[in-house]
Amino acid sequence: MTTIGLTVNGRAVNKPVDPRTHLADFLRDQLDLTGTHLGCEHGVCGACTLLLDDMPARSCITFAAACDGAHVTTIEGLDNDEVATELRLAFSREHALQCGYCTPGMLISARDLVLRLETSDERTIRIGMSGNLCRCTGYVGIVRAIRSVIDARRSRGIAPVPGAGRQKLGPVGSGNGALQKSTSTVGPKTAVTDEPPGDHAAMPVPDFVPDKNFDEHFTVAFPPGKVFDMFGDVKRVAACLPGATLTATPSPDRAEGQIGVKLGPISASFRGAVRIERDAATLSGRIIGIGNDQRSRSSTQGDIRYRLLPRDDGASTRVELSIGYSLRGFLAQIAREGLVRDLAKRLTAEFARNLGLSLSGAAPEQPKQLNGLMLAFDLLKGLLKGLRKNRDA
Repeated sequence: MTTIGLTVNGRAVNKPVDPRTHLADFLRDQLDLTGTHLGCEHGVCGACTLLLDDMPARSCITFAAACDGAHVTTIEGLDNDEVATELRLAFSREHALQCGYCTPGMLISARDLVLRLETSDERTIRIGMSGNLCRCTGYVGIVRAIRSVIDARRSRGIAPVPGAGRQKLGPVGSGNGALQKSTSTVGPKTAVTDEPPGDHAAMPVPDFVPDKNFDEHFTVAFPPGKVFDMFGDVKRVAACLPGATLTATPSPDRAEGQIGVKLGPISASFRGAVRIERDAATLSGRIIGIGNDQRSRSSTQGDIRYRLLPRDDGASTRVELSIGYSLRGFLAQIAREGLVRDLAKRLTAEFARNLGLSLSGAAPEQPKQLNGLMLAFDLLKGLLKGLRKNRDA
């Protein structure tokens, strides 16, 4: 037996595996990810297609042990993926599925074409999908669905991604395999750390459709231009966020780090990366992030959009925030929407206070890890106080 470490759908997995076990069997039997289907088991039909280091791969002929250190994305991991969402709608609209057995592999292969093809040329799409077989549809609806998504995205000004974002040549799975060595159960044991496998610098930060959205705002006594300039200083912004630390030197459009949150006895530290977009003309911006917590086996995605509006004849600034997020794993079972909103409200208030200190030239207060359980107690006390007031009235 060999112990392998993978990142599967953003979650770290460390499990013993027989060297002859194929990746599809490992995912289905040990992780219950049954969206990866087995058809021919010879790498011909494409039903088992998934993403291995962001590249489409046949999991029925790929040994799990050969993927040690790799990032694996199954159809379940594309629930909030923008392209996959558009394809699912198009497949339904164009009647591109019947029994549905080949559909997971079809969607993953189609997603690759949508990302990298400049135009919706039918012949090119048919060649690109020739490794995915369907015994029901006759392929007409499938091709039509893929063409419609490519046309819609190009008409919205979304350019193709050369090579679908691939920056390395070589077999699929080779991108991260050298970063983590497997350990045999025979001989000395290797210590397991809480560090996530893989290279965070190479972690893609994709757009996504959030599960939940809400708005927040606050006002600081400084002009919008000064506030916008500070928002461009990633280190200063991180110093104002409770529980946040940078793990690498940031660039103007990207940063890596972690943020800690405590929910009762559970301490979570989400580690990942953010992509930063700014528009000086409109004094607005966007921060898209992805991260995972190894201990709770949870992952999250966040999309924060901000806009700066002048107040008091430009002497102060109203910061308007639109916050979207998705949460997966154990923490998603206990972090109810109301608790997350109130946690974000408290984090926003702490950030606003530290932002004002930083802009005035003072050092921000040492950010503390936010405690969601204490916040829940505060909410309960407020509710009881309100009930008591109504009773006395």
